[in-house]
Amino acid sequence: MADARDLDLVLFGATGFTGGLTAEYLAEHGPTGLRWALAGRSREKLEQVRERLGADHGELELFVVDASDRAALADVVRRAKVAVTTVGPYQQLGGPLVAACAETGTDYVDLTGEPEFVDRTYLDHHATAVRTGARIVHACGFDSIPHDLGAYFTVQQLRPTGPVRMRGVVRAAGTFSGGTFHSALGAFSRAKQMGATAKERRAAQDRPADGRSSRPVGGRPQRDRVLGRWLLPLPTIDPQVVARSGAALAVYGPEFRYAHFAGLKTLRYTAGAMAGVGAIGVAAQVPPVRNFLLKKVPQGSGPDEAKRARSWFTVDFVAEADGRTLHTRVSGGDPGYDETAKMLAESALCLAFDDNPVTAGSVTTAQAMGDNLLARLQARGITFAVVD
Repeated sequence: MADARDLDLVLFGATGFTGGLTAEYLAEHGPTGLRWALAGRSREKLEQVRERLGADHGELELFVVDASDRAALADVVRRAKVAVTTVGPYQQLGGPLVAACAETGTDYVDLTGEPEFVDRTYLDHHATAVRTGARIVHACGFDSIPHDLGAYFTVQQLRPTGPVRMRGVVRAAGTFSGGTFHSALGAFSRAKQMGATAKERRAAQDRPADGRSSRPVGGRPQRDRVLGRWLLPLPTIDPQVVARSGAALAVYGPEFRYAHFAGLKTLRYTAGAMAGVGAIGVAAQVPPVRNFLLKKVPQGSGPDEAKRARSWFTVDFVAEADGRTLHTRVSGGDPGYDETAKMLAESALCLAFDDNPVTAGSVTTAQAMGDNLLARLQARGITFAVVD
């Protein structure tokens, strides 16, 4: 990055629930001398966040800027090494900030789990970011770091020489944020546009130059013989992110296939979960119902500290290659808030300070930060382990 940048990072969305947790994490765990700032639409709310962070952070610079003002956003991010944003839904609000970062050569991290937004920003801004050196890294929270780095950790242990078949199985106890709910309903309501944008991206992006192949694969409800759980296919962005890392990095082997599931105790729970996902998908297609649900779960809302303390997650990976089967697990605390804020903040710090692989454009966490981010998260209590 250019020496003229006088900020290590700027955090957009600190006045929201998850953004506030991210600000608190940076205030507590950021390195000594961290140069950072807060950005948002309301000076009054930004000042309240700054005051909450304590006297040691009373001089934090505040930027009052609207998410749609591309020129103003560029003026802010050209001063920083990394732009960090929790402002969603990203499909509606995220585009101008990505554009500003790509144009100014500023690294970018977000929490999006919206496939259409990720594909659209690749199509619109990847080439510009490659030219300027910006690293555009989406999905730096529970979507999709445990899955992306968990798969990366697994193939590092496996060191395959032949085809790899891997499945990731998620279990969690926790609640989702209002912002996540708004993003999910928005994605469900745009299934046709999402499919069209994904097809356009597949046609535009490069294939691995060495002839390797990597892609996500579907699955069906079934009982897992290794884990002893019923598996329910998950319609999330995670398998797409994992497969993109597989395409980018040779350590995944010559042919990598990844399937993604929720792990449930019984067939009855599995059937109920399938019905619930289907109901949300149908509701998202009906504007009055969708709007009613959005009002019921406002953005910026989330559980209190006591509820978050009781929350947890695990992601089990079962990989088969070269006649071997390997079982690994990623585990941590509250997935939707505390661990998400930690993962986002550590991703930003990793980009700002660590000696990462040389890359640019729209890249995954494994591709952009790999071992460095893995080490940071392990040091902060997220476990990556081989299961006997």
